[in-house]
Amino acid sequence: MDTEARTADGGSSPPRRDGGRGGWTRRRFVGAVAGTAAVVAVPSPAAPPADTGDPRSAPDAALPARRPSGPRPLYVGTYTSVDGGGTGIGLASYDPESGRITGSGTLAGVPDPSYLAVHPDRRTLYAVDERPDGGVTAVRLADRQILGTRSTGGAGPCHLSVHPSGRWLLSAAYGSGSVAVHPIDASGALGERTDLVTHTSPPPGPGQQGPHAHQFLTSPDGGHVLAVDLGTDTVYTYRLDPVAGTLTEVARARTRPGAGPRHLAFHPGGRYAYLANEVDDTAAVCAYDPRSGRLRVGEPQPTGSDGGTNYPAQFLVTADGRYAFLANRGHNSLARYAVEDDGARLRLLGTVPVGGDFPRQIAFSPDGRLLFAANQRSGTVTVFHVDPERGRLRLAGEPFASPVAVCALPL
Repeated sequence: MDTEARTADGGSSPPRRDGGRGGWTRRRFVGAVAGTAAVVAVPSPAAPPADTGDPRSAPDAALPARRPSGPRPLYVGTYTSVDGGGTGIGLASYDPESGRITGSGTLAGVPDPSYLAVHPDRRTLYAVDERPDGGVTAVRLADRQILGTRSTGGAGPCHLSVHPSGRWLLSAAYGSGSVAVHPIDASGALGERTDLVTHTSPPPGPGQQGPHAHQFLTSPDGGHVLAVDLGTDTVYTYRLDPVAGTLTEVARARTRPGAGPRHLAFHPGGRYAYLANEVDDTAAVCAYDPRSGRLRVGEPQPTGSDGGTNYPAQFLVTADGRYAFLANRGHNSLARYAVEDDGARLRLLGTVPVGGDFPRQIAFSPDGRLLFAANQRSGTVTVFHVDPERGRLRLAGEPFASPVAVCALPL
């Protein structure tokens, strides 16, 4: 049963749908916010061996003892309501050795599936329906049967994730600046949402007209869920009731005004996380306290964009915590960082051309040996081999064409 929509400052009111900058039509974002902010280099110990980061010259990574064999599934998110968009969730497979992608059709019936996630048991796929009357859809992977769609209560949902327990789906709605929780039953289907919270405070940051929730994820310890809001320059921390599926706010972390935080990725050690700030083109290391859920945002750091127009999109951190990668839209690159001091520092190693235009989202293959980049404007997915020893990236063949590719999910 739906609970009453709540505001992030503890009040009770219907969810706002003011939309802010571009509202739910963020899919058409072409860089309305001009300029970049100054960045601060991070001091570091002795540098590793010289590395240009050129994907054409990096050596092959040493292969692990056991690798997946045979083709693996790949799902591609798109927009279905824009010119040149797709007709549903793109279906493909990839070779885990070569990285080559082969298309196999489309799963129709899911409107504007711009972000995808999979259940921990790998049996159910979830997609946002990024529309004014936003929804979340569940798809059974065994026979690709759509199990139903539930309303998020918010406009333009753009991100979702599954709680590690497998019992709850978390979604963030950009247009309304709200986050929602839906229960997941034993079949993988979704129930009616159990909570909805709209971020009404603090006030919007410079250039923003309202809140814009951009990500909703679970901390590595599983004790908290965090919502990244671009419009309010804030990361909100909640406790999720494991029985009722309701949210209780416990902390807020502010970025500097106008940073526009978009995406957070945790270091596997669980004490640090890395924040991509879309609006001012910076990154930040955040300290995280698992007991309280408090996040402390560090000083702005460079993205490798060299001062040109750029909008950082998403961080990835390797499973061993040694390297991090950041997708740069505009500069059209992947920034490479060495992770130091047990996660407390990022040191920029350089950038690698992404081989496409406007890399909206990046993802590792399950074994971490391949990195997939979904390039929105070029309508392509590019694949890179990841060298686990030096964090180098080597392009794996030609890009795979897919209409308005905004999310690539390799399984």
